[in-house]
Amino acid sequence: MLDDDHRALYHDVVSAVLPQAAQHYLETLMKLKNYEYQSDFARHYFGEGKAEGIAEGKAEGEVESAAKIILRVLAARGVCVSPEVRTRITGCGDLAQLETWAERAAVVSTAAELFD
Repeated sequence: MLDDDHRALYHDVVSAVLPQAAQHYLETLMKLKNYEYQSDFARHYFGEGKAEGIAEGKAEGEVESAAKIILRVLAARGVCVSPEVRTRITGCGDLAQLETWAERAAVVSTAAELFD
């Protein structure tokens, strides 16, 4: 995938050589939400970016769900959760760590014991 500097450079070079009508048409296409890319290059890189975005969103969702589960288990068991502990749990981006804490949440007496 191109970095921001190269994208801007390519756009500038292409825009500089296009007639005014073609520039306007290109800008209109770029604003369309459901535009279907015509070149193999664009379809490949757009598809790759979309797949990466979906994977990232799924991973973020799993992390958020794991944190919520930990907090729900602790609440259901009557274990008090301080703001600091809540922040540590919800701020953790490591799914494996959250899964470990989720297992501990079922047996700890205090929320601080999650981190022992």
